[in-house]
Amino acid sequence: MPPAVLYYAIPGFVLLLSIEAWFSYREQRDLYETKDTFSSISLGLGNLFSGLITKGLIFGLFTLLYQWRLFTLDGSRWWHWALAFFADDFSYYWFHRCSHHVNWFWASHVVHHSSKRYNLSAALRQTWTGNLTGAFLFWCWMPLAGFHPIIVLMMQSISLIYQFWIHTETIDRLPRPIEFLFNTPSHHRVHHGVDLKYLDKNHAGVLIIWDRMFGTFRKEEERPRYGLTRNIESFNPVIIALVTWKELFRKAARSGSARHFVNYFIQPPGWSHDGSSLTASEMIKEYNRQHPDAPLGREKDQGKSGRKPK
Repeated sequence: MPPAVLYYAIPGFVLLLSIEAWFSYREQRDLYETKDTFSSISLGLGNLFSGLITKGLIFGLFTLLYQWRLFTLDGSRWWHWALAFFADDFSYYWFHRCSHHVNWFWASHVVHHSSKRYNLSAALRQTWTGNLTGAFLFWCWMPLAGFHPIIVLMMQSISLIYQFWIHTETIDRLPRPIEFLFNTPSHHRVHHGVDLKYLDKNHAGVLIIWDRMFGTFRKEEERPRYGLTRNIESFNPVIIALVTWKELFRKAARSGSARHFVNYFIQPPGWSHDGSSLTASEMIKEYNRQHPDAPLGREKDQGKSGRKPK
């Protein structure tokens, strides 16, 4: 197994979170709420425990795939690590984007967006079911291409460590070159926003260049509202982790046909067989119909907008 890089970062997470909470209290800023914070920490601990099992299985799968690799890359070369970084970050972008556009993956990823607060504790709010339901599939090409499984899993951990610090409102904008190349607190606040123009934007892990390249970038304007379009009104971590799966299977089972059943899992969040809830494109069309002089998806709005499910 690869070294548990993410586990070594936990003391740093705790320290930074404590500093931000102290700053929030000192400046009388309403960044933290006790129950919400404990929910996030509990979900993070659950993710770590589930990872003890799933990471081993994924490492085994990647090791098997590595036996069929097309190339053998020299891990002692600096360019190998540079390629691995870009390959991982590219994979993360498409995994993350897909997690917002396919219900099967959203049912796990919704956990991370379930807080109405945006602070460092929200970074710890992680899924318990993501690895079990196939998130690893987006990285399977890397061992086949010749990246050693240890390097693949290390790059995943490094990416998650980087993404911790961008979950904050205490940092405004960074110098323009950094904002152009990297995912920053400003960019990631947009990603967590539930305002229609912000939904499903800025899927980057470390580099924001993928969003700029593939049309999902959105610049932060006014302060976003955080959470979901229909929030999970519970602080119970078990409910937060599993309720969307429960609702998804219930809707699919009651849909009345095998085709509808399958569609509930492969269609975007908000899809319904009876029109009882709306997808992103349907919401945008309705908004544009009501606001023909200032439509979303044009001029200031860059790329496709999305939504989180009802």
